[in-house]
Amino acid sequence: MKALIQRVSQANVSVAGEVVGEINRGLLLFLGIEAKDNQQTIVKMLDKILQYRVFTDANGKMNQSLQQVNAGLLVVSQFTLVADTNSGLRPSFSKGAKPDIAKDIYQEFIDLAKAKHHQVASGVFAADMQVSLINDGPVTFLLEI
Repeated sequence: MKALIQRVSQANVSVAGEVVGEINRGLLLFLGIEAKDNQQTIVKMLDKILQYRVFTDANGKMNQSLQQVNAGLLVVSQFTLVADTNSGLRPSFSKGAKPDIAKDIYQEFIDLAKAKHHQVASGVFAADMQVSLINDGPVTFLLEI
């Protein structure tokens, strides 16, 4: 599982011109699901994201987590994160989970996130989405489990 997180002052995701998920201050999470991912991967990645210290404290240091600052989490599925780009001029998606399995894992991730955190929004799996954001910093990290 790969997660690209961006600290944002606001973000939203739209499908067919309609906003389906939005947050103000928080993390925008692009989630790539691999064939090897399972319940254990979901829990480990979510816990890491919720506790990852990317928000500044009173001293200006990145020392506070999403949960500590009481901010939002916007989860967007992004299968291109799991692409193998090491050779050739066309990405390979052989490491990615099959769509039906990836959809279930994505939904489990969102359900668990909502159980563990108060403010969670999401995109629509496999939809053509438009994502708008204001990256705060900019601060962007790629997490892998």
